[in-house]
Amino acid sequence: MTTLTKEAIHRILGPVGDTLAAELVATGAREAELAEAWAWVSSDDALMDEGRSYPGPRSAALMEILTRWQDEEEA
Repeated sequence: MTTLTKEAIHRILGPVGDTLAAELVATGAREAELAEAWAWVSSDDALMDEGRSYPGPRSAALMEILTRWQDEEEA
């Protein structure tokens, strides 16, 4: 299990601010959980159509953070 690092966050999301990175790391999530959460946030309809189960609690927490971040970026 790979612990989430700023480098892993940058690989998955691209460059992000220190505040967002710290918030994501603070969840205690793994890199795979961030990748899963980002996939859900960026294309949830496609994943639901594939019949995938909704992610676990840590991924759901990441999804909440990522959704808020995405909304702020769009504003």
